[in-house]
Amino acid sequence: MELSTLSLHVHALSVLRGLLRHPLVHAYADTLDALDRSPAAFADCYGALCEALFACGGAHRALLDAVHFDANTLTDRLDTPDPSLLDAATHDIAALNGLLALDGAALKAAAAGRFGLPALHALPDFPAAAPLPFRDGASLASFYRAQGYGFFAQSSAFAMQDDGTAAPIVHPDTIRLHDLPGYERQKQQILKNTRAFLDGREANNILLYGDKGTGKSSTVKAVVNEYAGRGLKIIEMSPRHITCFPRLFAETLRSPFRFIVFLDDLSFSREDDNFAALKAFIEGGLAGKPANLVIYATSNRRHLIRETFADREGDEVRVRDSLETVTSLSDRFGLEITFSVPDKDEYLFIVDQLAAENGLTLPADQLHLLAERFALRRNGRSPRTARQFISQQLADRYEK
Repeated sequence: MELSTLSLHVHALSVLRGLLRHPLVHAYADTLDALDRSPAAFADCYGALCEALFACGGAHRALLDAVHFDANTLTDRLDTPDPSLLDAATHDIAALNGLLALDGAALKAAAAGRFGLPALHALPDFPAAAPLPFRDGASLASFYRAQGYGFFAQSSAFAMQDDGTAAPIVHPDTIRLHDLPGYERQKQQILKNTRAFLDGREANNILLYGDKGTGKSSTVKAVVNEYAGRGLKIIEMSPRHITCFPRLFAETLRSPFRFIVFLDDLSFSREDDNFAALKAFIEGGLAGKPANLVIYATSNRRHLIRETFADREGDEVRVRDSLETVTSLSDRFGLEITFSVPDKDEYLFIVDQLAAENGLTLPADQLHLLAERFALRRNGRSPRTARQFISQQLADRYEK
């Protein structure tokens, strides 16, 4: 494809028009346009293109990700795309592949010939890149159906920011269920509910409550990692971001993925406005929760809000109404799962499993004695204590 024709085709992107705002595509387009301007303008745009290429680490990966993370007219009509829409997508793919086929030598040669300035050959060089893995609009539609699309295709884990937007977590926790020995009944309950959710069946919001260090948060993250390949995403949200729920609901409503909104270490004071807000968002508000979203929360408190004896003996005329307000939020979680402190046998079972996984070979009696001593010096028996004990033993062995 001639460079002037390629330039026109890039400017005529339609289905993938949002890619014109991508820094790399923008730099390609500017460089092609500069061929009709001046040597200085070309050199300036060509340098910016080289910078964009070096920064992205490879044009093929950068443009493939840009197409993948785009939400466009094709993704909006993915179930029954019009033939004309598929033809337009085919045109866009050809234009992007035309950009990927360019190398620095071809651009410099065109500029040197057009401006009669051989010195342009001395500019930096870059190689052509592999084409996108789509033959036409139909294959792009198949890719979107299989891999998903849009902002949430970027990662399996996201975190809510103070401005109310979700941001991808670059290095999410990779913990898996096999890394968490014990609590098999609790894990099976969460897995069963999550599978129902992924299958499009009725699924509950879950409250995991119990003692600290028992693996509540790690279990949620591990379950998400088990099913990330099926399009399950996790969005971590702190209690102070609860008022961002309406915006999050709107952003996830049309996404092809399924989401667990993760509220970790959830608790409220009696005067906290987020308490009433969360109640409405879970159940009871006018705006329904998207079918592709459930809420998993962890807490050390069964009723999530601090309750005092004064609440039971206060001066309200109807004390029962006040107490029901305190307990009403936890009642809106359809599934409540308790993580209790393990007894001695359960704790030592966890220690044995972690020792075996990490190649720690000590006689069982010695291992158990050391583990019990460690728990006494810490905060008592828990999976967290067991993991810390194994880490200490491995560190001591390494130093020896």
